[in-house]
Amino acid sequence: MLSIIVPVMNEEGSLRQLWDEILAVAQTAVDRFEVIFIDDGSTDSSWQIISELSSLDSRISGIRFRRNFGKAAALTAAMRAADGELILMMDADLQDDPAEIPDMLRLISEGHDVVNGWKKRRLDPWHKVYPSRVFNWMVSSMTGLKLHDHNCGLKMFRADVAAEINIYGELHRFIPVLAFARGFRVTEMPVHHRSRQHGESKYGVRRFIRGLLDLLTVTFLISFGRRPQHALGAVGLFFFAIGMMGLGYLSLIWMLMHVVPVFSGEPIGGRPLLAYSIAATLLGGQAMSLGLLAELIVAYTGNTNDSYSVAKRVSSSGHNQAATESAAKT
Repeated sequence: MLSIIVPVMNEEGSLRQLWDEILAVAQTAVDRFEVIFIDDGSTDSSWQIISELSSLDSRISGIRFRRNFGKAAALTAAMRAADGELILMMDADLQDDPAEIPDMLRLISEGHDVVNGWKKRRLDPWHKVYPSRVFNWMVSSMTGLKLHDHNCGLKMFRADVAAEINIYGELHRFIPVLAFARGFRVTEMPVHHRSRQHGESKYGVRRFIRGLLDLLTVTFLISFGRRPQHALGAVGLFFFAIGMMGLGYLSLIWMLMHVVPVFSGEPIGGRPLLAYSIAATLLGGQAMSLGLLAELIVAYTGNTNDSYSVAKRVSSSGHNQAATESAAKT
């Protein structure tokens, strides 16, 4: 079964056409499917259209938020409600083409866990295209997952992936990265990108800035999420060592000035090195202390099972069980 989840924010002009396109493709590509529309605080008639479509076809369901909570929250709510073994997320603005579903299913059947769309020929203005290319290069370089289009809204993945990753804020764009960090097999596929026909883009310059901050968060989570002291402690040791070397040098100067009569120099109390050394020592001590506190939080509140992901099990009877454990499942 395929669960198609579609976040909606003021897309009244495209919902009926999107459903018609999904229906034409999905009913021939899979045995069973469902479509979950998530109204993320729309102020137009999007919810009325979703309700109407749901009354006409039992394969359509809708979730309406009380206000706009963001795309990550919408996707999380839909993934919790999804019943399919496979999940396809796509935007409601008709720029994602449902005709890509069969090819994505084929890649999943070949053994991949996540298929990420790649808008190879992107029909967006230059001020969106070029910052996106820079962002994709940074994500690939910092996370080790080489994809051309991390931001593409068209993604298909197994329900096991949705069960193991936790997305909040705006981490939805990093679903392939988070899945890759847990050992899932990720690939990408060139997809047809269509120009926007209805509504307005929900993204601006602030999206790029937020994306950079989220990239730092994801990089830290996948590298040091279970061992924060390795990051904070390393920074703390570096500054603490620098500060101690500076203080040691000043202590030696002070001793020479008071023990060796012929040795003269500027009193250490007026040297900038004293202030820098003390600041570095304090900064290093604080960083190591924060690292220890973070380790305590992880040890006593974190789930110790989320540091691994099981793909299969085998019992003494010889039967394989394809049961990927969900450490993040609640």
